[in-house]
Amino acid sequence: MAGGICVTLLLLLSVIPAGSRKSWRRRGQQLVPSSRERTEGGGESFPLDFTAVEGNMDNFMTQIKNLAQSLYPCSAQRLDEEMKLHLLSNHSITCNDGSPAGYYLKESKGSRRWLVFLEGGWYCISRENCDLRYDTMRRLMSSKGWPPTKKASGIMSTQPEENPHWWNANMVFIPYCSSDVWSGASPKSDKSDYAFMGSLIIQEVVKELLGKGLDTAKVLLLAGSSAGGTGVLLNVDLVAEQLEELGYTGIQVRGLSDSGWFLDNQQYRRTDCTDIITCAPTEAIQRGIRYWNGVVPERCKQQFKEGEEWNCFFGYKIYPTLRSPVFVVQWLFDEAQLTVDNVHLSGQPVQENQWNYIQNLGRELRSTLKDVGASFAPACLSHEVITRNHWTEVQVRGTSLPRALHCWDRSLQETNKNSKTPLKGCPFHLMDSCPWPQCNPTCPSIRDHFTGQEMSVVQFLMHLGFDVQKMASQQGMEPSKLLGVLSS
Repeated sequence: MAGGICVTLLLLLSVIPAGSRKSWRRRGQQLVPSSRERTEGGGESFPLDFTAVEGNMDNFMTQIKNLAQSLYPCSAQRLDEEMKLHLLSNHSITCNDGSPAGYYLKESKGSRRWLVFLEGGWYCISRENCDLRYDTMRRLMSSKGWPPTKKASGIMSTQPEENPHWWNANMVFIPYCSSDVWSGASPKSDKSDYAFMGSLIIQEVVKELLGKGLDTAKVLLLAGSSAGGTGVLLNVDLVAEQLEELGYTGIQVRGLSDSGWFLDNQQYRRTDCTDIITCAPTEAIQRGIRYWNGVVPERCKQQFKEGEEWNCFFGYKIYPTLRSPVFVVQWLFDEAQLTVDNVHLSGQPVQENQWNYIQNLGRELRSTLKDVGASFAPACLSHEVITRNHWTEVQVRGTSLPRALHCWDRSLQETNKNSKTPLKGCPFHLMDSCPWPQCNPTCPSIRDHFTGQEMSVVQFLMHLGFDVQKMASQQGMEPSKLLGVLSS
């Protein structure tokens, strides 16, 4: 039966005129690139003219999904969403507790694109701190309880409608079990009850993947969220150098850092450094890098005095030293940043000076991103996005994140072809300019901490103690008009 379907589909593919090969689009957003645009994807694209179905794209995407499922038997492959666990064969590269580190893999035969994702989950900076983490969040320090398979969403989804550009890539998910922002290089020893080997775990996973098809790759996208996003900034050049040294110079290494671009600013309210939440960002990282024996890229390390390598954990300081292309995704009002800055938005309405601090945080973050070539920075109160199933919904100036990433991919392809013609209507440097949290109407919804109910933008701002009369006066408009703008 499968063979008959394959023959029928191949016949259908063969009768489409070659001169009508265009891209698949949906209201200006590219869903799956054409064969002409996806030269780096090898033979993954179908050279068809889909312009006639633009008016009924939802039905069309269902047909494409069915087409992909039908074609998979042709290559003896199943459209399987699950990634399978592989513990590292080199058992000297371990999680915090000495158990072997590992990764989840879903191969996509025929694809020459690899997406390697670094999980996030804070970190620990002292023996007491790590003991508590081990008692309460053991899966982030040990592989002993990891399930044999894992499903993923967002940019790691195998569904074209959820992941329009990367759905058919080889997917690798590296669980975070080193508690060191992916920077450590210290094995467990008699002096230390914990190993911190985050950087070595990445290197060892890449080494193993070379025997599973990565050796023929054209693109390796190292992605990560939160601590994993910072881990991308710290490791993307190290991975590129590793592959070059092993002789794989044809693999283009790129980075995608999500919610890992933190500021080393002064806290809103200073507190003693007793754990990672109360510690100021700079003090926490300074303690951590000593405890983990953290590794930073040599080019960044050379920018600072000995003992000040901690500066490389902050995006705006390490980014100018990177050689590999990196796309930065960062909420302008990141919840993790606000947490370490001691700004807490639950409970009592915020005071005016706290409200000013929040707005200034957005301005500072925007300023650090102005020279980043590829970025997506919505004015939302949230944390992490690329592995969420709603990641296609947020927009900045009418462009979604998947679309911006696709534009960035295309620009890198054009650069490799030495083309100097800019891509028209395909932006990938996108930042909101509105000044308040949630002022972008496509932001993920916020829930009341006590009731669990979703809040509108107006409800949220009033919950913060937002003075409608005063703010309307500052903006030079009537309060009713301001509320109308916010509601929309």
